[in-house]
Amino acid sequence: MNGHTEIEVLRAGALTTVQDLGRPGWAHLGVPRSGALDPAALRLANRLVGNPEQTAGLEITLTGCELRLTRATTVAVTGADVPVRVGERPGDTGRPLSVPAGTVLRIGPARRGVRSWLAVAGGIDVPAVLGSRSTDTLSGLGPQPLRAGERLPLGRPLGDPAPVDLTLGTAPPPEVHLTLRLGPRHDWFTATALDLLFDTPYTVSPVSNRVGARLAGAPLPRAVAGELPSEGIVLGAVQVPADGQPLIFLADHPTTGGYPVVGVVTDVTPLAQARPGTTVRFHGPQR
Repeated sequence: MNGHTEIEVLRAGALTTVQDLGRPGWAHLGVPRSGALDPAALRLANRLVGNPEQTAGLEITLTGCELRLTRATTVAVTGADVPVRVGERPGDTGRPLSVPAGTVLRIGPARRGVRSWLAVAGGIDVPAVLGSRSTDTLSGLGPQPLRAGERLPLGRPLGDPAPVDLTLGTAPPPEVHLTLRLGPRHDWFTATALDLLFDTPYTVSPVSNRVGARLAGAPLPRAVAGELPSEGIVLGAVQVPADGQPLIFLADHPTTGGYPVVGVVTDVTPLAQARPGTTVRFHGPQR
């Protein structure tokens, strides 16, 4: 490690993990990419504090977290609309924030959206596994999710904070619209199933996580009743289990699966901020 222990976790929140841009190139060995659910948000946070875009930061889920910084540094928070406090003073998301040594950084519960990304000058300097410091919640690769009392090392700052006062984020939309390309197993579903998939709304289930966004809505009837041998799974694959409810695979998805994949979502980033109950609609270039 290149740094000293300089972050103390006072409150870890519902799920706070170390994330960078992931570990691509290992799927053939059964290792998914993982990484930040919204890579652009992590890249922005890193640019704001003067880090290279691929530097590891923290992905913070819904309930926020509290950290003590034991050296003076610069941080930035992007993503969800959250309250931020640096010691006793309020801070803004989307801008570099100066944090004196020993100060407690408090990131509160999300008012809108689900996930925030915290970059710290120098980055989180935990050991890399297969070229990435990302926590993979499915396989267990990388560091474990944060726990209260844990200490994290920081790397040495490499650049100056960005000379900006504020960057404007966008509020999560009330509905998520996703482009879906059919295949490879859409022929395992009836024509009625495809009509339901594209013409009726679904909602995000409360049991969604970094592995996948489970949806609730009209079940998709099968045209083929048999079972498949396990096949490769990619980011955005929409798998349909036996209950007929679509499941959209996200960053920590498995690399193989045995249920048929009706299609693949071209960009899953909007799901990073989709709370349970959010409406999801599919659109396709074929329709």
